[in-house]
Amino acid sequence: MTDAAALTIVTIVGARPQFVKAATVSRAVAAWNARRADRPVRELIVHTGQHYDENMSRVFFDELEIPRPFANLDVGSGSHGRQTGLMLERIEQVIIDQSPAVVLVYGDTNSTLAGALAAVKLHVPVAHVEAGLRSFNRRMPEEINRVVADHVADLLFCPTDLAARNLRDEGVTRGVHQVGDVMYDSVLFNRELARGKSDVLARLGLEPRGYCLATIHRAENTDDPARLASILAALRQIDVPIVLPLHPRTRHTLGEGLSQQMGRVRVTDPVPYLDMLTLEDGASIILTDSGGVQKEAFFFGVPCVTLRDETEWVELADAGWNQVVGADTERILAAVASAAPGREAALYGDGHAAEKIVALLTGGAALEG
Repeated sequence: MTDAAALTIVTIVGARPQFVKAATVSRAVAAWNARRADRPVRELIVHTGQHYDENMSRVFFDELEIPRPFANLDVGSGSHGRQTGLMLERIEQVIIDQSPAVVLVYGDTNSTLAGALAAVKLHVPVAHVEAGLRSFNRRMPEEINRVVADHVADLLFCPTDLAARNLRDEGVTRGVHQVGDVMYDSVLFNRELARGKSDVLARLGLEPRGYCLATIHRAENTDDPARLASILAALRQIDVPIVLPLHPRTRHTLGEGLSQQMGRVRVTDPVPYLDMLTLEDGASIILTDSGGVQKEAFFFGVPCVTLRDETEWVELADAGWNQVVGADTERILAAVASAAPGREAALYGDGHAAEKIVALLTGGAALEG
């Protein structure tokens, strides 16, 4: 069957967590096409260029075997307004040219917001993966992005019960589907591959459970010198080696003083996905301000200390896997000292979220007509 007969989906991605999530859905699309020649899906991946560093972008497409982007908008870094505005303009043109049945967005980045707004203004249905998450902190750009995306979306794919309840509390009930978490799909698919292919522990001279892993990238930490200094002060006082793959934003903020007085903190460039999974799998404790890394810690059974004042993944804290401590040095150190595994809990579905999403995209009422 020709492309003209296929259901066209434009997928908007721009940041490395979105590449991971999109890879699971792209695999599910390929599996759907292998089974359903009567209703094929044509997926066009649009990379906004929000993450453009080699280790934050292209290596993920290579490693995860994601189909090459149909278009790279090369937006790059900039203020929220400039970045989102450029994305809006360029995504709008892609939608006009391709006339998709649906625009698929992921998570809570500026790419998510721009994709959702461009589509809804052109009267193209929007599908949002990771719908319903709330930190209830409107000072976070990510919170604004996810709330707006949810309220313009036609199909809302929720990872948890709580996410679906959050939407109901806001009056959003139509098109809501609790499907599970695509990041859980991804870890299930890739963890054995990572164990077989990644040699990152050997390269860094690390022993399993003999180090901590830290990531810092949220603007609330990287753009606040006092918070960032407080976090780094805590990391320097932890008495085991710490691996810190450093986000370009954080590296830029630290500047020339990066390598001074870092103690046992091992600063590296951002690492490919399989290396990151291996580092998470082998860590004794993970310290992070990343939502995705909080979940991946849980998937690997590793206690997590979250370097934020709140989290959208509150079920992890409720289950005892995650301590949310902010940026205070003493609170971070106390959390590390008391970190322990939480209770067993099935929080994120059955590992088939992407398959459910594709089935809903191809048969959902929002796409018919």
